[in-house]
Amino acid sequence: MGVTALAGVAYFVFVPAGPPGETFVEIAPGSSSAQIGIQLERAGVVRSRYGFDLVRLWKRGVLQAGEYRFDHAAPVTEVYARIARGDVFTLPVTVPEGATRFEIAARVEDAGLMKRGDFLAVTVNETRLIADLDPQARSLEGYLFPDTYRFPRKATATQIATAMVRRFRAVAASIGLAGPAATTSVHDAVTLASLVERETAVNEERPLVASVLSNRLAKNMPLMTDSAVIYGLEVEGMWRGSIYQSDLTDQKKDTPYNTYRHSGLPPGPIANPGLPSLRAALHPAQTDFLYFVAAGANPHGKSRFAATLDEHNKNVASYREAIKQAGAH
Repeated sequence: MGVTALAGVAYFVFVPAGPPGETFVEIAPGSSSAQIGIQLERAGVVRSRYGFDLVRLWKRGVLQAGEYRFDHAAPVTEVYARIARGDVFTLPVTVPEGATRFEIAARVEDAGLMKRGDFLAVTVNETRLIADLDPQARSLEGYLFPDTYRFPRKATATQIATAMVRRFRAVAASIGLAGPAATTSVHDAVTLASLVERETAVNEERPLVASVLSNRLAKNMPLMTDSAVIYGLEVEGMWRGSIYQSDLTDQKKDTPYNTYRHSGLPPGPIANPGLPSLRAALHPAQTDFLYFVAAGANPHGKSRFAATLDEHNKNVASYREAIKQAGAH
């Protein structure tokens, strides 16, 4: 090969080229390397499909399907390496522990994947995804496991929900919540775990909160959890951003999730619990506690637990005094 030919090869392979701006190229499954080279040339990602073919003959890698994002000039070798390692473009979605499906839907929309309402519709319409775990589920609430996910731009709401449910299944199986070794109803355990998740953010307190709720259930005492009331109001479109006394007592504001008016667990999970809360629901601490003042409202960051109403009232008074003292500084 002459010097001129070698210079031409080097120009097409090693000298950076690229599109004038952000460009996406979607490589379909089963595409040949020749088809990929044509796509890249037409998109302005490489100067020549033939340069891409030369690199393929040299590298002999397996090219991966998916959508790729190109936003700067790069030599063909770099472009080829990205496609060979499957460096596809994805958008991150982080689901925090205790997020509701409403909050997750907002995050999915913020990530640019789809409208909030489209994802919410799937959380109600695709309960088949968990039918074997929870046949009575009203939605996917509780089963969209908290984690950071990455999705292609064109992912559907069903694909996103499926990935989150798949993660829940893996975690549930690892702690004996689901599968042959399970000793409790998945529905009840996840519902209890969701209450624990929303009532305290302190991991060490979760088994204690679970014990309070379990003890009250055993005595047929109403759980009286604001978090469940709030969720019911949100489901019914009556949530006003703050909880009021009327939300707890007014017949017109009543929902099945009002744990002041209805004893037992709410109809289903009120959030998507993380691993510590799931474990706490399966293994509550052994206590005689029936009351607690939640850590979330305590300026000292600790919940106060009590076995009697008299002791609880003292804890409430102490909490109010702490709030007063905190406001004075």
